[in-house]
Amino acid sequence: MACEIRVTDNARDDLSALDARWRSAVKATMETNLRHGPAKESKSRLKRLRGLRQPQYRLRVADIRVYYDIEGDHVNVLGIVPKDRADE
Repeated sequence: MACEIRVTDNARDDLSALDARWRSAVKATMETNLRHGPAKESKSRLKRLRGLRQPQYRLRVADIRVYYDIEGDHVNVLGIVPKDRADE
C-alpha cells in the first residue's frame, strides 16, 4: 500500500532553501523510501528515533536529514535540515 507524503510548510521552506542538486536528491529519496514502507528501518537510511514524541523517524540523504511522522497511511514530513543543524 502506498502512503501519501504530506510536506509541512516548515519542511517546504527547508526544502526550498537547499540548492537544486540537494532538492532533487531529497525528493527522489523521499519518493523511494517514504511512499512504500516508511517505517521499515535500515542501518543506513531510515531510523526510528527513540525518546522523542515528534519526530518519530529520520531519513538520511547524504548530509541532509528528513524528519517525519507516520499517521496511518500518511507520512508527514516535519523538517529537512543539513546534518550540522540536525541538533537544533
